[in-house]
This record gives sequence, structure tokens and C-alpha cells, in this order.
Amino acid sequence: MADSNSAVLVHKASRGPGRRPEIDRDHIIAAALRRLGPNRSVATLSLREVAREAGIAPNSIYRHFHNMDELAVALIDQAGRSLRTIIGAARQRVGEQGSVIRSSVDVFLAQLDADEGWLHILLREGSIGSAEFRAAVERELQFFEDELQRDLVRLAAAHGGAVHAPASTARAMTRLVFAMGARALDMDAAARRQLAEETVTMLRLIMVGTLAMGAETADQPS
Repeated sequence: MADSNSAVLVHKASRGPGRRPEIDRDHIIAAALRRLGPNRSVATLSLREVAREAGIAPNSIYRHFHNMDELAVALIDQAGRSLRTIIGAARQRVGEQGSVIRSSVDVFLAQLDADEGWLHILLREGSIGSAEFRAAVERELQFFEDELQRDLVRLAAAHGGAVHAPASTARAMTRLVFAMGARALDMDAAARRQLAEETVTMLRLIMVGTLAMGAETADQPS
């Protein structure tokens, strides 16, 4: 234990008094995220306020990002990755199709009130962001669709079924859920619950239809 503590002290001493550890991209992204509220666009972030929040000189940001637009796109990318991890984990925890749908919707809606605000970034920039930011959101939605497609095929196969046009099915379900999220932003808790029930029903209809069509295709003679 003494050797470990000594190594830490040596490491701190090597930085010199008053010097802070090296700042990385994640630190700057986290600082930018803290400056965003539920109704604020990433386009309104300024170099100086992000630098002040991160505790670094403004020019230090340019060591990691060419400009503020690149930082904004990095925020959108991080929002997409974080949400995919959260929602993907929810799908992995359940195996029965109805539960997968409800769990995914519940987790998605819960993200509207999450402190990190990842979902707000995607919903906001996908509708009012610049062309570059909307394109970044579109890339993230396509990643959602790709991962959902793989899960749909896996879950259907586990139950002896097949998904018809899995890419189109995943796209329909993803776009429906994100449209629901955009509507739910300004709703109270009761209205959100009702919207969630409607969305679960629509997703199940899509699922029933794609499985039925998958079964028809499988029964057709080759």
C-alpha cells in the first residue's frame, strides 16, 4: 500500500504545483453538456462558456476540436451512444416480445427526465438543428435501427419465428418511438403514460405484422 501511495504522490509532484491534469475530449464534452438545458440548442454554446465550465483556457479546446460545430457534433454522437447503451441494455434484460417493447418504451421515456439530457439533444437537434447537426442525428438514428434490427432477428429466431423486412421494421419502430418522444417533451406525467400505452400498442401491431409476414414468406415454396 505504501508503494502505491508513493507512486501517486510522485505522479502528482511531476505535474508541478498548481497544474491541473491533462484535459481530454470527454472532459470538454461533459462541460458542454452541463451548460445545456432541456430547451437549449448546442448551436448556442460559446467557446468561452464551455472553457470556463471545463476550467481551461478557451484556446485549449482547439487542441481537441477544430471549432464549436465539431464539439456540437461530438455531443450528438455521445448522446446517441449513451442512449443506445441504455436502451440496448433494457432489451437484453428481457426475452418475451411484449416485455421488450414495453421495457424499451418505458426506458426511452424515462430519459426525458434524466439529468444527462442525452435524449433532449437528439430530439431537439433533429428538428431545429442546422443541416450538419440534423445529419449527425440521422446517423445516430440509423445506428439505433441497425442495433434494433439485430435484436429483432435474434428475438424472433429464439421464438421460432422470422422478421419480414427487418431493416424496414426496425426503421418503422425507431422512427415511431422518437416521434413519440418529441410529442412527450411538453406533456405531464398522465399524458405521457397514455402516449406510452398508445405507442406500445402500435409497436406491437408492427411486430405482429412483421412476424406474420415472415411466417408467410417462410411457408411459400422456393
